Amino acid sequence: MMSEMDADNNQDSGLAHLAKDTAQQAAEGKLGDDGKTDQPVTTTADLLARDLAETGAILPPEGITKAPKIDERAVSEEEREAKRLAEEEAKRTAELQNKKARTPFGRWWRKLQTSQDKITWGMMIVALGVVYGDIGTSPLYLSQSFVAGQGGIQYADRAAVLGMLSLLFWSVTLITTVKYVFIAMRIDNKGEGGIFALFSLVKRYAKWLWIPAMIGGAAFLADSVLTPAVSISSAVEGLRTLKPLEGVFAANPSLTLVITTIIIVVLFLIQSRGTESIGKVFGIVVLVWFTFLAITGIMAIGTDWTIFEAINPIYGIEFLFSAHNRASLAIMGTVFLATTGAEALYSDMGHVGRGNIYATWPYIKVCLMLNYFGQGQWIIQNQLNVEVEKIQNLNPFFQMMPEAVRYGAVVLSVVAGVIASQALITGAYTMVSEATGLNWMPHLQVRYPSRTRGQLYIPVVNWVLMVATLSVLFIFQDSERITAAYGLALTVTMITTTILLAAYIWWGKQLRITAIVFTIVFLAIQILFFISSMSKFMTGGWFTTLIGLAIFGVMYTWETGTKVERSQRRHMSPEDFLPALNVLHNDENIPLYADNVVYLTSDTELRRLDTDIFYSIFSDHQKRARAWWAVSVFVTDDPYTREYSVENFGTNFLFRVRIRLGFKVSQNVATYLHQIMHELIDDGTLPPQTTIYPQVDEDPEIGSIKYVLIHKELMPESNIPSSGAIALRMKYAIRKAAGSPIKWFGLSAYNPLVEVQPLFVSRSPVAPLRRVKLRKTKKNITLEGVLAQKAAKAGIPVDLAVIQSGEVPDHAKNAQTEQNVPEQTSDNQSDNAGNNQEEKSKK
Repeated sequence: MMSEMDADNNQDSGLAHLAKDTAQQAAEGKLGDDGKTDQPVTTTADLLARDLAETGAILPPEGITKAPKIDERAVSEEEREAKRLAEEEAKRTAELQNKKARTPFGRWWRKLQTSQDKITWGMMIVALGVVYGDIGTSPLYLSQSFVAGQGGIQYADRAAVLGMLSLLFWSVTLITTVKYVFIAMRIDNKGEGGIFALFSLVKRYAKWLWIPAMIGGAAFLADSVLTPAVSISSAVEGLRTLKPLEGVFAANPSLTLVITTIIIVVLFLIQSRGTESIGKVFGIVVLVWFTFLAITGIMAIGTDWTIFEAINPIYGIEFLFSAHNRASLAIMGTVFLATTGAEALYSDMGHVGRGNIYATWPYIKVCLMLNYFGQGQWIIQNQLNVEVEKIQNLNPFFQMMPEAVRYGAVVLSVVAGVIASQALITGAYTMVSEATGLNWMPHLQVRYPSRTRGQLYIPVVNWVLMVATLSVLFIFQDSERITAAYGLALTVTMITTTILLAAYIWWGKQLRITAIVFTIVFLAIQILFFISSMSKFMTGGWFTTLIGLAIFGVMYTWETGTKVERSQRRHMSPEDFLPALNVLHNDENIPLYADNVVYLTSDTELRRLDTDIFYSIFSDHQKRARAWWAVSVFVTDDPYTREYSVENFGTNFLFRVRIRLGFKVSQNVATYLHQIMHELIDDGTLPPQTTIYPQVDEDPEIGSIKYVLIHKELMPESNIPSSGAIALRMKYAIRKAAGSPIKWFGLSAYNPLVEVQPLFVSRSPVAPLRRVKLRKTKKNITLEGVLAQKAAKAGIPVDLAVIQSGEVPDHAKNAQTEQNVPEQTSDNQSDNAGNNQEEKSKK
């Protein structure tokens, strides 16, 4: 029975001789005028011969996967709608620019409406949902933290409440309004805000600025895992204040944890679907939420408006340093909770435009202050209420409302918590994407479920955030304990943002005195926040510290490893690589490795070649090809860009290709490369590459394609510091876990070659070896001596002249023949056995 291997070998052999057999049949007249064989088809070889004669290919085209096609009809309806809206927007902008503005205000308004900062009602609503979610949920837990820090409501008298509200009012005014809205939002990178966008502006001024930027980004991402947990758990705990449910939650204390867990899991599961379609709905809900905050605050204040005495900063300063403050300096950690959304406000500026934030922030601040002051009024009125003192985990936000209002408050607060969490999750995606652009994080798979680049989805980040958030929930159990850990890492982010803003004002704007004043004022305030928040380290801040250190470690090792790799990277000019490639291309003594060898490279400069590619072509087995391709993919800010550029260096065998794709366009390199090859064949730049053999993509004009990816590996002899070597090894470990470009670019079906090349950077000098001569003995080993000894044992006369000449005498040949073929008689066998036994005894 024939084995499977034999069958495969026979099949391969038949395919190899098929073309020859077909030509022989045509010469013998066995093929008709139409190319079909006149004889009946009886074997597999006959079938293949017929197909070759009919189609010019070994297998019929309908039996093979078709080559990817480019078709204008493949453009989605979403893209057509986006183009239509863009054209209408351009038309409206042109009309506004043509209108004559007669007043300074009119000219300012026209300029504003024709820039990226234009104010529209729709974008103002979207801004409410995207920007203010985090800062809008702070009233849920800030007063609760204040009461707990004072030791209970019985210790929170009027002086304490006025002092806390004074500190809160001026913290929000100075940090959120002055620093972020008035100053930071005027410093943008092409409309984008956030610490990484700010670093991109100032990194050219001083090399050390990467340190605060990296620390701040890691701290922001670390603290973002607490926002969903604290916002949603605080809202769900409002169910405990409803009388019909008090007994249920008292009997099942873990019920709040279960409900919060379900909401968080569902929130992360729907991220892949995008949120653009419900973005305006989010904005309307947040508008209702802030209006509700203002109304409930006014209801709690009532007719006693003396609570607004707290606007006087003297109350805050006196309370901060008085013995009456039972929380001591830690009160600033509680006050800081009112400003936690300021950094997110700056980071999300690029999504809605600063004009819409300018227009909406006054209303947001008024609503927040009314609610905070309303809660303060309720605390003062109920300080001596014995029934209120008995309430566990007292939350003034829900308690100040009438019973009938609390039902709606719980529902609204849960929705607001979900929206705030959504804003932080989207912000985390954006920051990771920006870190990737800075080469601080590995390239991760990114999806864009909506039409705006700001609405992106990174699966790895999504699942890591979900696991971290659920871990926070299970470790700390309730919102009071989570609040005790919240804000520590974010104070670090605000300090680093201050440093980068000061650097831009100093070097970018050349305003030295302004930079000094700005640094002194805001660093003093935020260092005070940081010192007060350090009290949270043992109560939960250690968790975000560990997460922040892990994120910083990833970014630092990736950035350091990238620097080491780039120090080794070299590029070659055309005069250096073209002659050698031309010789290899024309050398028919070397078999073709493939018709097309395609390298993927990150270098977007077209008029040079990466040295790694050049050495890959010539190393070990030369990769001779009809054409070599070096392809780079560049992602643009426009969602639907599809462009490419080609440099062929005046040849028909070397092509540098740069593909520019919009962030919404699938990065299927194989599909676009087929289109590029066909267009180059049509204009005569690339010779046709006909082939009869089956391929993954059946294409009669294009030959076989082999994709090559080059990975660098550290060699033992590389001359780099130990810190750089550790960073490189960690980078390669992270790269392995993050995924492969094979999947990103849709190359799995092509069985690409992943080639490992050594990373030397520079080789350490190696000291030469010292030869140690052997001691001379009485019996020196020489060739003549060995041959003479053998001849003596065989009883052959020794002729040293013959031995030195290398010739073997005739009697030696005969003796050797006799020894090789002995006549084994019984006597000889017994003699041999005796001799063997004697030799063994001698040994």
